[in-house]
Amino acid sequence: MEEKNKPLWQPSKEKIESSNLTAFIKFVNNEYNKLFNSYNELYNWSITEIEQFWEAIWKYSGIIHSKSYDTVLDERKMPGAKWFSGANLNFAENLLRFRDDKIAIIGYKEDNSIVKLTYAELYDKVRACSCGLKELGVKKNDRVAGFVTNTPEAVIAMLAVTSLGAVWSSCSPDFGLQGVIDRFGQIKPVVLFATESYQYNSKFIDCREKIEKIAQAIPQIKKVIIISDTEDFNTKNINQLDNTKSLNFNRLLGNTSTDTSFEQLPYNHPVYILYSSGTTGLPKCMVHGAGGTLLQHYKEHVLHTNLTRDDVIMYFTTCGWMMWNWLVSALQVGASIFLFDGSPAYPNLDILWKLIDEENISVFGTSPKYLSICEKSGLVPREKYKLNNLKIILSTGSPLSEENFRWVYKSVKEDVQLSSISGGTDLLSCFMLGNPILPVYEAEIQCRGLGMKVEAYNPDGISVLNEKGELVCTEPFPSMPVYFWNDGNDEKYLKAYFSHFEGVWTHGDYIEINERSGIKVFGRSDATLNPGGVRIGTSEIYRIVESMDEISDSIVVGKKWNSDTKVVLFIVLNESVFLTEELKKEIKNNIQVNATARHVPSDIYQVSEIPRTLNGKKVEIAVTKILNNEPVDNKESIANADSLEQFMKYRG
Repeated sequence: MEEKNKPLWQPSKEKIESSNLTAFIKFVNNEYNKLFNSYNELYNWSITEIEQFWEAIWKYSGIIHSKSYDTVLDERKMPGAKWFSGANLNFAENLLRFRDDKIAIIGYKEDNSIVKLTYAELYDKVRACSCGLKELGVKKNDRVAGFVTNTPEAVIAMLAVTSLGAVWSSCSPDFGLQGVIDRFGQIKPVVLFATESYQYNSKFIDCREKIEKIAQAIPQIKKVIIISDTEDFNTKNINQLDNTKSLNFNRLLGNTSTDTSFEQLPYNHPVYILYSSGTTGLPKCMVHGAGGTLLQHYKEHVLHTNLTRDDVIMYFTTCGWMMWNWLVSALQVGASIFLFDGSPAYPNLDILWKLIDEENISVFGTSPKYLSICEKSGLVPREKYKLNNLKIILSTGSPLSEENFRWVYKSVKEDVQLSSISGGTDLLSCFMLGNPILPVYEAEIQCRGLGMKVEAYNPDGISVLNEKGELVCTEPFPSMPVYFWNDGNDEKYLKAYFSHFEGVWTHGDYIEINERSGIKVFGRSDATLNPGGVRIGTSEIYRIVESMDEISDSIVVGKKWNSDTKVVLFIVLNESVFLTEELKKEIKNNIQVNATARHVPSDIYQVSEIPRTLNGKKVEIAVTKILNNEPVDNKESIANADSLEQFMKYRG
């Protein structure tokens, strides 16, 4: 038990004193006549005096605005809180506040090509793109969509769109065609930016046919801007798009106008539309506001991630995941953002660690799955690479296991802050995340985010410690969605977050907060298992099962059985491994020893692959529905929907 309470990493006194968070505490003490000496004191103030706290973030961030606010918060309630009423600003202007010769973007492609843009060059390209879009008739409130890979062109397009007051929404080209149409078809974009082709895992992927079909399916698209590696792109390459409908990205940027105006808009003016996974129907379109996004991301980058202008930050993501939007916001800090376009396992599993060394990446974002794959492969990055500049590893998408924590500190680097972060597309930010002045404990998220009054509620709506409960937020925060697209009377919005506990945001995750305010996440509460009425988080089982050498992936669900629920485990085995009775016994024994008898599955079956959403999350609900003879809606939201077929024989 003593080992469990011993930190895996502890910031030095020097690191604490030189951190952005310590500087912010001094700012708050001076500005608001406080005497805070710890994070807990600052946090408690931030969730009780929330107007003062967010005003402090506004001031400290130096947010660029043409008109200041009348009030910080009109009414302290959820839903319906209105932040910084009266303020006018522009999202892109804040991300382009630096216009010097420091590197803004490093774009890496799988063919080993690298493009670097300074802040001055980025500003010039955004200006040209903005002028080109204006000539095409794009204006305030128009939607512009990106069917794009993670390249500098995607960032340039987004900044140009938002500079005009239009709204940006993006999907990755690896989405299924219907999945893209289900998303963009709801918001009716007037312009589509589209990547002509890309390389992934050494394979060339031609997107032209998909682009044609998207443009045909959404008649509101007046112009398709093709992002192509070919300078003299011939629009005839897109068979069904004539010269009047398609235009090469580089030609769009050929505008020589000197117009550099940024449309000044209300604080909450829409800037992004993101989407729910869509596993229970058409994806919900979440509209996020400019001001809330800027303030939340500034807080998370500067205070919780300790980001500075000297840093190079990378997150392995596609443009269809909120972490892309989060990464791009690092431009407002003046850091260099590293965009990776390719497979993290090509030409080998070393590639990301190699790039961390070569490009001096100091903040590296990834997923527990990637860390687990590295561990199982036997990779020991510290033996091959110096990793001198690496100071923080971020991870999200699912809970980090104890094994992930141990592997990082044993095989990557001892003096690195491993920050598990957790939030969602719904808030375009985090509820819980890292902290540069607090220690890292095994399998724990370091802290709740400043200004985020996160609690664990039991079924009676009572806040509990050291007990699993629903993740709730009991005070308003600036990055709540402004609204859902085409959601009359906010019906979908209210149902999504406020139908469980009145006036309280219920997020749908299952967490436990301990006495030192560390947090453990146990997976989605709607996928929680309830054998014998005992609530079990699925991540508790995944941690144990996927640490076994024989198993590469798994999914666990609940099946209705004799007025109760039984736990059913499906596993993907590594090559040359077979599911024998001996292996089943070993799996069950490992789970019982490392968890409880309640966690032990009644049945274990072998499958060839695990169904996942387009963003890589396990689709537990779809498999649960199949096993319980319920219909599965909107299979287009599942990246490998064909994999569901293998579960059909386990119904009934």
